[in-house]
Amino acid sequence: MNKKTSLWSSVSVLIVAVLAVMAFIRGDIQIWLLSSIFAMWAVWAAIKFLLPYLKAQKYRYDARKLRKKRKQQLPKKALSIPDLSDPVGLVLLRHVNFRISAYLQSAYPEATWQWLEEFPEKIIAKGGTGRIQLYGVPDFNYADISFDQKADISCSLLKIVPMAEVQQVSGEKKTIPQQQSPVDPQIWYEKQGRNVLEGLIADLHSRGHHSLTIRDNGEIAITQADSEITRPAFETVPERTYWPRLVKVFEREGLAADITEGGMELSW
Repeated sequence: MNKKTSLWSSVSVLIVAVLAVMAFIRGDIQIWLLSSIFAMWAVWAAIKFLLPYLKAQKYRYDARKLRKKRKQQLPKKALSIPDLSDPVGLVLLRHVNFRISAYLQSAYPEATWQWLEEFPEKIIAKGGTGRIQLYGVPDFNYADISFDQKADISCSLLKIVPMAEVQQVSGEKKTIPQQQSPVDPQIWYEKQGRNVLEGLIADLHSRGHHSLTIRDNGEIAITQADSEITRPAFETVPERTYWPRLVKVFEREGLAADITEGGMELSW
């Protein structure tokens, strides 16, 4: 705005000077004076306006050229596709698990269950019937879940009693080689706990469970009806000395944690 004002002011001065020469001066000297006035004004305008404009344009050109050069010198990053935490089949299986849990718990609120099929996702995708084992359902211990191509699900409750009760006693290894537990519970959770718990909780939650217990030896325990099932889960677990700090780590991750005599109980 100031530059425009200065330009128009200089033009106004030029016009006044031209009119003054034409009004008061006659003869050949008039042409000489007019030419001198125009020449001086042109030189002044070039110094005042044209040169700064050209400098600004050159600065912008150099800046664009420099940015382009720096961009070409940067190493090109290969296009990376983020790894999915779960395959599509596993995600589909969990959605179906929620549907089965909702169906069972509508009649039996304490019901939990587990698949007896090795690859239930294949039955879900192609249609067919798969068997599950029930817990917390009075008078029934199994169910057949049928899937059709229209994505409909039907459930048939079963009571299966073996002709002879066979008890197999297997000696469990009570001495598990234990490595030194990490002192920092946060480091243990980032390196080992997160990967194991995310898969466990997603699977258990889809099958109607709402808690699990972490044992001192790295096993996890879940309650099925009136019984408790344990299985190995972690290679190492921080010593109980660090469990109060481990509770805070779980709480920051959105899990409710409680230290009991039997271990660390997690709820979601």
